[in-house]
Amino acid sequence: MQAAEITAPEKAHVVEVEKPAPGPGEALIEVAAAGVCGTDLHIFHGEYEATYPIIPGHEFSGTVVAVGEGVTRYQPGDRVTVDPNIPCNRCPACQRNAPNQCENLAAVGVTRAGAFAQYVVAPEGNIFPIGDMSFAAAALVEPLACVVWGLKRVQVQPGDSALIFGAGPMGCLLLQAVKHAGAARVIVTDIAPYRLEQAAALGATETILADDRQEQRLKALAPGGYDVVVEATGLPHVLEQAFSYARARGKIWVFGVCPRDARASFVPYDVFRKDLSIIGSFAVSRTFHESIALIQGGAVRVEPLISHRLPLSQFVAGLDLAERDPKRMKVQFAIS
Repeated sequence: MQAAEITAPEKAHVVEVEKPAPGPGEALIEVAAAGVCGTDLHIFHGEYEATYPIIPGHEFSGTVVAVGEGVTRYQPGDRVTVDPNIPCNRCPACQRNAPNQCENLAAVGVTRAGAFAQYVVAPEGNIFPIGDMSFAAAALVEPLACVVWGLKRVQVQPGDSALIFGAGPMGCLLLQAVKHAGAARVIVTDIAPYRLEQAAALGATETILADDRQEQRLKALAPGGYDVVVEATGLPHVLEQAFSYARARGKIWVFGVCPRDARASFVPYDVFRKDLSIIGSFAVSRTFHESIALIQGGAVRVEPLISHRLPLSQFVAGLDLAERDPKRMKVQFAIS
């Protein structure tokens, strides 16, 4: 089968590899759509937890084509998506119901072969039916599940004001989810006018271009600060800015993925004096059901976020698009 492989940082190509077979408790899925995530870019640049060579790809959907021994919930022909995170269910973190903090966490597309390939294998317990949802939309369930997990930790309150740094695909998922959770005003800022147009179309109360007037305009919209400030760019200097926009008893939501060796500074006294909360949210934690329901119910629109669909043969070009094109949102590979 055809698969995209990263062999070392900054080195990737499309290769022919042996088609996998499902083991006991697993299903073989023919991949229909797979999206490029910021994590895939970090893996490509050698900035994330991956071992090379690796077939990446963890945001995907497709059709079950074979099942291994003991699989009872799925059969060939089922349309599905997959939670890529595979906890051990034995370590202390798993035992205290924190599977995303599993000490032995495996992940499709990170520690084992992923979905930038014609076929991928996944455990039965990680597979979710998508009904008649389009494959393109279903490949965005995983990113939304990351947002939903963060929402559960941040606990947006009815009437809150929110400021989101970043209007990319994740920023636009965040703004929709935060509004649906009860925020009355959601302001989005970004350096790219095109992305701000998408955010406005998806319901942002205001969009602010990140230029030399950004601070003045953001503070004029909320002189007392925002209840929730979300960092969704993965840039340490943006996270540092976030603290100055939080109101007393506000929350700083660290959502963007910074490089592992990056550092950011803040003023501890401000956190102390203003009763600020700093909240991180990593990956998903059993939030696929909620994410599927949000899409199926129309509360979150995902298909407008797909800006490019490419064949897998253009894998390297797709990574470059996802990182550099000023008019990119979600880049997906249409695989089968």
